Amino acid sequence: MANALTWFEIPTTDLGRAVKFYETVLGITLKQEVFGGTPMAIFPADLEETSGALVQERGRSPSGGGTLIYLDAAGKLDACLSRVAAAGGTVVSGRTDIGSPGYVAVLQDTEGNLVALHSPRDA
Repeated sequence: MANALTWFEIPTTDLGRAVKFYETVLGITLKQEVFGGTPMAIFPADLEETSGALVQERGRSPSGGGTLIYLDAAGKLDACLSRVAAAGGTVVSGRTDIGSPGYVAVLQDTEGNLVALHSPRDA
């Protein structure tokens, strides 16, 4: 097994609001589409890389008490964190040194999900 994670989904109640939040904080563009009747916005990745999406699906609700996903801050953790409040989120735990793997921070998005950001030490 090359990677334990193959896909992730972050539930939303307002997909447009969530897309704006993640695009603003991470400085990326998500690809919006409908798959199997479910509206989603897919995080950019090469074909061989793990990716995921924001999803707005009946019966699934955002939560601050479930799985914690670490998104790549692409070596720009401080810049990402500086945009969280203006994008409507909250920094729960600021930049934290985790040793040789680098730095992490935890934020709450506009939907109420807790999501972490990671930046490698050498970035």
